[in-house]
Amino acid sequence: MAENFNMVAKTLFGFEDLLEKELVQLGAQNVQKGVRNVSFVGDKGFMYKANLGLRTAIKILKPIRSFNVRNEKDLYDKIYDMNWSEYLKPTGSLAIDATIHSDLFSHSLFIAQKTKDAIVDKFRDTVGQRPNVDLKFPDLKINVHVDRRKCTISLDSSGDSLHKRGYKTATNIAPINEVLAAGLIMLSGWDGQCDFMDPMCGSGTMLIEAAMIACNIPPNLMRKEFAFERWQDWDVDLFEKIEESLLKKTRDFHYKIVGYDKAPSAVFKAKDNVKNAQLEDFVEVKHEDFFKTQKGGEGKLHMVFNPPYGERLNIDMQAFYKNIGDTLKQNYPGTEAWFITSNLDALKYVGLRPSRKIQLYNAKLESRFVKYVMYEGSKKGKYMK
Repeated sequence: MAENFNMVAKTLFGFEDLLEKELVQLGAQNVQKGVRNVSFVGDKGFMYKANLGLRTAIKILKPIRSFNVRNEKDLYDKIYDMNWSEYLKPTGSLAIDATIHSDLFSHSLFIAQKTKDAIVDKFRDTVGQRPNVDLKFPDLKINVHVDRRKCTISLDSSGDSLHKRGYKTATNIAPINEVLAAGLIMLSGWDGQCDFMDPMCGSGTMLIEAAMIACNIPPNLMRKEFAFERWQDWDVDLFEKIEESLLKKTRDFHYKIVGYDKAPSAVFKAKDNVKNAQLEDFVEVKHEDFFKTQKGGEGKLHMVFNPPYGERLNIDMQAFYKNIGDTLKQNYPGTEAWFITSNLDALKYVGLRPSRKIQLYNAKLESRFVKYVMYEGSKKGKYMK
């Protein structure tokens, strides 16, 4: 039987519950929620599965050693004492990133450097050869986490952040992170049982993530590489078996996913990304100004979007957000509309009362994810509290 081990999935603030639920549904054991992370237990096959199948994870780490540290020499000595030949050949390459929440050390780069020194010195002293540093394509990516006195050394099984799905070749001025987009759609309760719309779709991220959720397509199928593919215990047959088992769980989708954008360049980029994701059968992108549109069809419409915040795009926020509220109220009955904004002042100009507000972060910007539910069948476009 395959050996189980502890792992940690990192996520964005506010997505811990979503990630916990995803891990449970995927079959993880001993799932425990933290802040911006969820720990769990599984075997090597499950580590492959988590990297391929989790929508709200940024990285999957495999902790290999924890110890208390008193100072930088203590850190060096304890890392030096580890059996690094288990994970890396002397002719291989490594990269190290460090995060610090401690009064012992002030610079994460210094800790990464000290860790690198200990590892290469150990190889040089024992076999007379040392691995090289390769920040772009290392054979082994190591994560060092110091929390007060406790230091945890982990192997990074993902490599590049898992938001880099592999379908995006074209982006706009302020693209939304794929993990953030997937999490917002999941938080909104989208289940693929009605039409979906992003009225300001930019490069199409929200549309693609919505389609993958609706069809239960694993989000990271299109990635070029995961870090574990360079590990000494890489099992390509097992990986392909896991990939196949996830693909068997995809499902049909019988509604429409539509995106609008008023910029022709955005529409072109979105179409390109949808094509790269092989989702043209499910997603349609149109050159439209949302403020001049109205809802098509009678059924329920689920809307999730990421309007400009005024951070990178210069627009009249008061008029813009008033337009959002007016368009929803007058032209989109029977619609559940969600959007995220870091411009908290602008929300009061929408002119509708949100039925929900969720605090999140978009990169480092404190944001609100707000929900407006428009009643069906009223000329005045009533909305629910």
